[in-house]
Amino acid sequence: MVEHEGNGRWVEIEFDCLPLRSVTRLDVPLDASPVYEQFVLRVKQAIGKHGSHNAYYLHRGKCEFHLTNSQEQGRVAFQFEGTALTDEKDLKTRSIDLSVQLDQETCPWLSEPSVAFLEESVRHAVVVEFNRYIDAGDLATAQARIESIQAQSDQGEGFVGMYL
Repeated sequence: MVEHEGNGRWVEIEFDCLPLRSVTRLDVPLDASPVYEQFVLRVKQAIGKHGSHNAYYLHRGKCEFHLTNSQEQGRVAFQFEGTALTDEKDLKTRSIDLSVQLDQETCPWLSEPSVAFLEESVRHAVVVEFNRYIDAGDLATAQARIESIQAQSDQGEGFVGMYL
């Protein structure tokens, strides 16, 4: 048996999570950058499609597969963004609606059918990871942080800070 040093993970996933129930305004700030404006419009579209209850917008998502035990060869990385929907008690992912795009790869043997297969695999991997996110309490932490920010805003003059 050949052993190698590695992180012990087959798939690396990271994302930012925005609970859609925390979104109180859907208008784009006048001084918003074009990138932020497009983000606000995608969030607005997600709320229109899925509602805001038990819905979480995953953005700046990255999913990386390692197909070999080499850092230089066999890496396929995707970017993703979209909505995760949970059960009524926010304990399990019910479904996801993601946009997935190939970002980088170091696989000279990668074919179009392989890319399609891996894009679908990203969706399944994100469901597993979002359930781990819920189990770790990160969802509750994110919700508490947003409630705290909203309370500060309500106590003040409605402005806490830009792009929190």
